[in-house]
Amino acid sequence: MGRVTETDPPPSGHSESAQRARMGFRAAAVLVVASSAAVLVVEITALRLLAPYLGLTLETSTLVIGIALSAIALGSWAGGRIADRADPRRLIGPALAASGIVVAFTPAVLRSVAEWAPPLLLFIASLTILVPGALLSAVTPMVTKLRLSTLAETGTVVGQLSGLGTAGAIAGTVVTGFVLLSRFPITAILVGLGTLLVVGAALFEWRTRGVRRLSAAALALAMVTAGLVSSFAPGSCHAETKYHCAQVVADPERDGGRTLILDGVRHSYVDVDDPTFLEFTYVRALAAVVDVAFPARQPLDAYYLGGGGLTFPRYLASTRPGTRGLVSEIDAGVVRIDRDELDTPDAGIAVRVEDGRLGLTRLPTEGQDLVVGDAFGGVSVPWHLTTVEAMTDVRRVLTPDGVYVANLIDHGDLAFARAEVATLRQVFDYVVVAGEPEDLGMDPVAAPDGGNIVVAASDRPIDPSAIHTALDARETDWTTAAGADLAAWIGDDVEPLTDDHAPVDQLLEPYQVRRPQ
Repeated sequence: MGRVTETDPPPSGHSESAQRARMGFRAAAVLVVASSAAVLVVEITALRLLAPYLGLTLETSTLVIGIALSAIALGSWAGGRIADRADPRRLIGPALAASGIVVAFTPAVLRSVAEWAPPLLLFIASLTILVPGALLSAVTPMVTKLRLSTLAETGTVVGQLSGLGTAGAIAGTVVTGFVLLSRFPITAILVGLGTLLVVGAALFEWRTRGVRRLSAAALALAMVTAGLVSSFAPGSCHAETKYHCAQVVADPERDGGRTLILDGVRHSYVDVDDPTFLEFTYVRALAAVVDVAFPARQPLDAYYLGGGGLTFPRYLASTRPGTRGLVSEIDAGVVRIDRDELDTPDAGIAVRVEDGRLGLTRLPTEGQDLVVGDAFGGVSVPWHLTTVEAMTDVRRVLTPDGVYVANLIDHGDLAFARAEVATLRQVFDYVVVAGEPEDLGMDPVAAPDGGNIVVAASDRPIDPSAIHTALDARETDWTTAAGADLAAWIGDDVEPLTDDHAPVDQLLEPYQVRRPQ
């Protein structure tokens, strides 16, 4: 009979020590599902946490997803190697506890860095995703090591745990996107998740090793500290909606003045006592276009892509009695803020909680005198509201003499603004742009700085000089461009945006200011 060496499998397939060390399936399933779900909770909430500082753009999403995938790869690789060199039972608890502490402190750390040391934001943000993601991803290979007792069952164990990990990731994604973010603030989600991970670590240590290697008092103190620090950290929200971190700030110089701030950007200024007061220059430019396009005090059928604080719908309802305004606003939380804190009037303004592109499809043909585009995700117009196809639908709902007027934001060489104006010129017969002289190439000395640009489009002529006069009357220093001047400003190499190719986030220059003009 041959000798059994140390590298041979046990004769029976299960030695006594292996039987003692092997982890039960139920415990393994809980650890794998929970740790995988936690990684996705961190990833999705990171997108919301970074939006006020980096914008909610394709680049931001790509960055966060890339870091999260890197964390999963690093954690899986390192966790497997370490599990082969040390007892996984000694590592799982500390990994859960360390990740929980990092997650709980993430809101306070990121918001503080964003306010006090912005150049470090990307680096610190990467660490707050990479560190807990890697630690949590290391749990699965460690658990796999504890579940294996013979090579004969490797495929079954690895397949089961891999499937459970994927199921956990799906659960974490769905629950976060559909439940947590709509019901709890980001701070509460991350501090709560961190607390659960720390509690899980303590339970694992107690159940598997029978010793209290982690100090329960110290961990509890860390969680309480994380909650307190996050509560007092800068950048916290008055309300968190499904899409935004929202604040309403009173104007100390005007009794009725209120500013709606979404993700750190001043989206709307409303005077609840005087709806005709227009603080932002771009809103005065919208009003100037309407003044020129339609007779004074003529009631309009108006449709608004995006609501925000409903500044312009209030203005038209007040200055043109009988106007019927319909607003498509995707964020129900913003609609609640409008109603509860900004005193939205019921007369003349109806609001639907819906995506603007879908709202367009529900409108009858030639039913609107005016369509206003003022929808933003962060500082960029959602791409599906910029394309030839979307503008064709806008043209469909307008009367033959109707007008589309939109607010755009861009910086640098204004590549997005030029592309969007080129798109409108492909759909409508007449287009006029209003903006700062240097942004429209009217200043031979100053380079474009960017900011808000207002564009008007129609199938009937729009008088750019009349709009210029109306802008002067509203105390703006903006000018207008149309015809050959506008074509020269756009350039010859600009392609219109389409549903098949609308790289809005790539065209948009990083913004330099955090408020509309």
